[in-house]
Amino acid sequence: MIANQFQEPGRDCPLCERLVAFRLQARARHPDWHNAPVPSFGPAAARLLIAGLAPGLQGANRTGRPFTGDWAGDLLYETLGDFGFATGIYDERPDDGLELVDCRITNAVRCVPPENKPTGSEIATCRPFLANTIEEMANLKVVLALGKIGHDSVVTALGRKPAHFPFAHHAQHQIGELTLVDSYHCSRYNTNTGRLTTPMFRAVFETIRAILER
Repeated sequence: MIANQFQEPGRDCPLCERLVAFRLQARARHPDWHNAPVPSFGPAAARLLIAGLAPGLQGANRTGRPFTGDWAGDLLYETLGDFGFATGIYDERPDDGLELVDCRITNAVRCVPPENKPTGSEIATCRPFLANTIEEMANLKVVLALGKIGHDSVVTALGRKPAHFPFAHHAQHQIGELTLVDSYHCSRYNTNTGRLTTPMFRAVFETIRAILER
């Protein structure tokens, strides 16, 4: 892929027919919401990239900033602040003044999918945007994948086969010069069921901070 061939998708990205239709329905219901592909958040010079699944319907799809406006963002941004990857106060608004430090956040799929479930073809269609995000981060050292879909898409974007790098919570994978770290997604479902606890999530960031400080 030619570097920078795929920038962030435009507001009316036409690539996925099902997602376009869902986007137009959301715009009709909530014309004041973002209702468009959600761009990456944070400096391209960062050493840490966090890759999630897709925007939440009432979270990033509403606010236009990854993980902003839903439970997953509450846990993620609090943890980022505690580990020095964010400054300011997270207030569930894109204009709350929160800034990321040495960290960038993106999604495997940039548009909100129905029932938060993108199809395989939608994930593949959006992958060039993820690959470009990775390529343009010259200082990138660690990628944190939140959930298996994010993990598999990152591995594929890096030119490897996911079967050779199996997803597991708190697993580490060396892919070239990058370290890929896995975590269960910080969704409300995972935290409510105990699949992911706050100590488990913080332990992942302890590992990431240790890797970056080597």
